[in-house]
Amino acid sequence: MSQTPAVAVHGLTKRYDKVEAVKGIDFEVAPGEVFGFLGPNGAGKSTTINMLCTLVTPTSGTAKVAGYDVVTERDQVRRNIGLVFQDPTLDGYLTAEQNLRFHAELYGMPRQVFRERMRQVLDMVGLWDRRDAKVMTFSGGMKRRLEIARGLLHSPRVLFLDEPTVGLDPQTRAAIWGYIEKLRHAEDITIFMTTHYMEEAEYCDRIAIIDHGRIVVIDSPEALKASVGKDRVQLRTEDDEQAIVLLKERFGIDAAVREGQVTFAVEAGERFVPRLFAELGVAIRSVSVSRPSLDDVFMAYTGTTIRDAEAGEGRAEFMRRMARR
Repeated sequence: MSQTPAVAVHGLTKRYDKVEAVKGIDFEVAPGEVFGFLGPNGAGKSTTINMLCTLVTPTSGTAKVAGYDVVTERDQVRRNIGLVFQDPTLDGYLTAEQNLRFHAELYGMPRQVFRERMRQVLDMVGLWDRRDAKVMTFSGGMKRRLEIARGLLHSPRVLFLDEPTVGLDPQTRAAIWGYIEKLRHAEDITIFMTTHYMEEAEYCDRIAIIDHGRIVVIDSPEALKASVGKDRVQLRTEDDEQAIVLLKERFGIDAAVREGQVTFAVEAGERFVPRLFAELGVAIRSVSVSRPSLDDVFMAYTGTTIRDAEAGEGRAEFMRRMARR
């Protein structure tokens, strides 16, 4: 493989009026890597992908994809990328084959090449037998698989997946990732994805946690979890506010309510729990201990869980809409 980065970003920003959606980010993605952007809705993930795919012009900074500049070499970038949008873009009144044929014509694929390539990509996602069926008859998971096949049709060097399984149930999400893993081994391709699902980020070779338009940390899932080190303990008590105060006073532990539970990090959580029941001084209704997860990583580096961050962004967006009325 070429050692030229599949994606190279330096000082990239995007501003909309007074809102800076992306705030000077830097990263590189190696050829053949599965690279993930992990963050809540509104963190700047989709804006970054839109800039890398030449759909949005950066305010400042530089970005290259497949060795081409996203501003000055837009046509070359587009010929070398595939894109699966967050929102569905298939034509439900057309068959699977017709959707792919339209895409092939946009990319100027010769007809004899298209037929063989269509068979390859539809076999890869398990839809060859449904090629003559109208897309409106497909399930949500089948539509997503077809969109992935369409993104692969012209043999791109970099495939962008923007929230590839959003809105799908966990079982279907797992199935989609089975197909993505298969195509990774079948195609010489780099995959750049965004997600706010923690379990989905585990499939990546490396993850960039992005929050409020800034990249907080980049590393492999294993290294990120190892960097946290401590277990997560979550409590439900008779008086959560008092429990937080007593945890600080008696154990020197900083705790907060996350996702409706008193949450804190501590080493050897299973050995600490008996002390809680004996010494906390507030009745404990339930307790759980979990090893470091990517959610713990997100909380350690940003100060909140990804679910709480999304809830906060939702409240902020609601207030902005109300203010405009």
